[in-house]
Amino acid sequence: MDRRRHPRVDTQLSVQLWGIDSFSQPFAQPAHVRNISSSGLVACGMRYTARVGSILEVKLGQEKAQFRVVWVGQAGTRRQGEIGLAKLAAEPQLLQFQSSMVAAGAGNG
Repeated sequence: MDRRRHPRVDTQLSVQLWGIDSFSQPFAQPAHVRNISSSGLVACGMRYTARVGSILEVKLGQEKAQFRVVWVGQAGTRRQGEIGLAKLAAEPQLLQFQSSMVAAGAGNG
């Protein structure tokens, strides 16, 4: 039984990520969103390692929003290259951003 509070939508959306890696160096890279919910998303294809608790900017088309890293897939596991991102409560464009992502994901199916 799934214990998540918010349902997830599976998708393969291409996004851009910006942030600071675990070596305190800025990075920017393409990634894709594997699934999304009203509370956050899972991004895949990470070449950089972000720290749990750090803030990343995610851009889809012309929209962008900030998310907090809540987990990082460990090297050598099936989650390697994935990160879990939670929405920031103060992010003004977040609902519009995630609605756009969910709508775009529904169109990809």
